[in-house]
Amino acid sequence: MSTAFADASLTPVRDLLSLAGRRAVITGAAQGLGKAIALRLAEAGSDVLVGDLDGERAREAAEEIAARFPVCSYGVDMDVASSESVRTAASAAVAELGGIDIWVNNAGIFPSTPVLETQDEEWENVFAVNTRGVFNGSREAARHMAGGGVIINIVSTAGFEGTAPGLASYVGSKHAVRGMTKQMALEFAPLGIRVLGVAPTFVPTEGTMAAAATLRAGDSGPTPDSGAAAVMAGSLMGRLGTPDDIARVVLFCASDLSTIMTGSTLLADAGKTI
Repeated sequence: MSTAFADASLTPVRDLLSLAGRRAVITGAAQGLGKAIALRLAEAGSDVLVGDLDGERAREAAEEIAARFPVCSYGVDMDVASSESVRTAASAAVAELGGIDIWVNNAGIFPSTPVLETQDEEWENVFAVNTRGVFNGSREAARHMAGGGVIINIVSTAGFEGTAPGLASYVGSKHAVRGMTKQMALEFAPLGIRVLGVAPTFVPTEGTMAAAATLRAGDSGPTPDSGAAAVMAGSLMGRLGTPDDIARVVLFCASDLSTIMTGSTLLADAGKTI
């Protein structure tokens, strides 16, 4: 039986891990988790396109990556909620990098508002970025992965369980992304495209620390340390995760080490959801 997914049993580990010659797009990659992912993929040899709503910071991140690793790195403005913006970014990846082999749907937002206080506009905005953004990116990636590739969706442990009060829209959006990961794996397998999810627990970044502080704000105001501690109360590892902890799991998914996998969402949660 012929298959687009080759048997790599005889391939040396160093070659399985290498991304040399591949081209990756990472959304929401100007800072935080997305930037950490872009750095690890570049270190493994992949050319990278850094997409972000803040185009200036995306270009700064791309310059930093190019200065550290001998790869092509390009930064662009990208609004993942806009299919036109995503198409433009994908076209830039083809023009600047020569194609797309890896696409990481990382961009996301996580406002905290109790259900009874949530306005329609906020709900729709969360789903526009977190869910439609993944759909837009995955669809555009698949259109350009003529020779196969891998799409990686950053899901969150919120795609497996309920979480802190005030995050109904976020939890709903991430459950949807986990479902799309399975469905797109079914549809894209004949094209030689794998689809995987990575579900981090709380990881301190610029965005998540601000969100955790808001969740745990007390009479004296936001306290990021207490917020992080509360979110990570179920950790079995004795420490908070780091952006690079998650980036290494994404690297595994992007590499040929994981060629037998598609449709799965890997928990990178320090044991929190056990």
